[in-house]
Amino acid sequence: MQDMTRDMVETGDVLETGDVGVADIEYAVVQTVDPGELYAFYQRQHHETAASEEALARMLDRASCFVTARDDGRLIGVARGVSDGLNGYLAECKLDPAYQGPAAVTRIDGRIEHDDRAIAREMATRVLESLRAYGVERIFALAYGTEVDFCEALGFKKSGGLVPMQLDANVPSNVGAD
Repeated sequence: MQDMTRDMVETGDVLETGDVGVADIEYAVVQTVDPGELYAFYQRQHHETAASEEALARMLDRASCFVTARDDGRLIGVARGVSDGLNGYLAECKLDPAYQGPAAVTRIDGRIEHDDRAIAREMATRVLESLRAYGVERIFALAYGTEVDFCEALGFKKSGGLVPMQLDANVPSNVGAD
C-alpha cells in the first residue's frame, strides 16, 4: 500500500480506530487487510471484484488508503482511496446489505443504498480525510444510480460534461482499426 498513512499514529497494522457513528462498529484505517478475508467479504456481497486473492493483494498494494468496518471482528464494510498525487479517487465504499436500512433496494455487491446507521459515511469520510491529508487537489467518485445520493451527501457534485467510460482490459482495443 502506498504510504499516505505514514503521518498517522501506527499501532501494528491498524493506524486509526474508533467507534464513531455506531457504538458496536469498529472502524480502522489499515495498512494491510488479509486478501483472503477481503475475498470472502466480496464473495458474500456477490461482488465481481472477487476475481482472486492474488488480484486483491495487488489492489491492496496500490491503494492509498483502506478503511474497514467490523462488527464483533467480522468484516462488514470497506472503503478504498487511490491517488496519483494530484487527484484522489474514492475507488469504492461497500457495506454488507444486512447493515443497510430498509430502503436498500438492489442489495447488489455491497453498493451503498440506505446508510441509515452512517457506517458507510464514516468509512468514506476517513478515506476522504486521508486523501486530503495526502495533498490531492480534487477527489472523484463514480456512483451507480443507487449511490448518487450517498455521494452527494458526502459533498460530491455531478461533473457536467464528463461521461464515465470503461474498457475491459481483457478485450483487445480497436486502435488503428478502420
